[in-house]
Amino acid sequence: MPRGRYSLHDPHDHTPLAEEHFHCAPGPSGWRYVSQLTAPSGDHSGSVDLTLDELGRPIRLELHAASWQVRGAALDGVTWVRTDPTGTHATEGNASAHAFTGTSPAFLVATTRLLRLTPATTATRVRLVAFTDPVLAPRTVDQSWALLKREAHATDNGSLTVDEYQVTALDTGEQHTVHIAGDVVLAAPGIELEDLESPPSAFA
Repeated sequence: MPRGRYSLHDPHDHTPLAEEHFHCAPGPSGWRYVSQLTAPSGDHSGSVDLTLDELGRPIRLELHAASWQVRGAALDGVTWVRTDPTGTHATEGNASAHAFTGTSPAFLVATTRLLRLTPATTATRVRLVAFTDPVLAPRTVDQSWALLKREAHATDNGSLTVDEYQVTALDTGEQHTVHIAGDVVLAAPGIELEDLESPPSAFA
């Protein structure tokens, strides 16, 4: 069960946004990721709880940020309920999308589990509902993912396979690279892996 800490920053001006303390593991249903977020001030700023089924579909999502809350799942596309900080107003949403995304590294791993790309696969288009900070506002985004290469790296704990993905935002054409080993993001825009207590899990 990988356990560690990511630092999150603005990918444009590198302003620190949060630290995300996480643990994740494959399980009987698929894969689960749980994390707590801490603001630069040291205050608790949110949490992520994401469970995927064996095909990579989100069967349970719960996000908290700035007292806003989102609960969602893959249902008729994806469906979610967003609740305001007072708890008095809940808005239900639905979109013809494949999965969810957001600032947490969990969503990058989740997208790769859904797409199951190989280096021989052509770039694959995916529609996602992004929950944007700080109020978890939903926004539908279209991306293209391609697995550029898969390399084995020697480590103290044996060989580690690292996948390098190219992600393209289809509305702007902006591209960026994501490096993932198993169920841990090694590097991505706005994300740095600061600490890892145990090796990434290897998916079958």
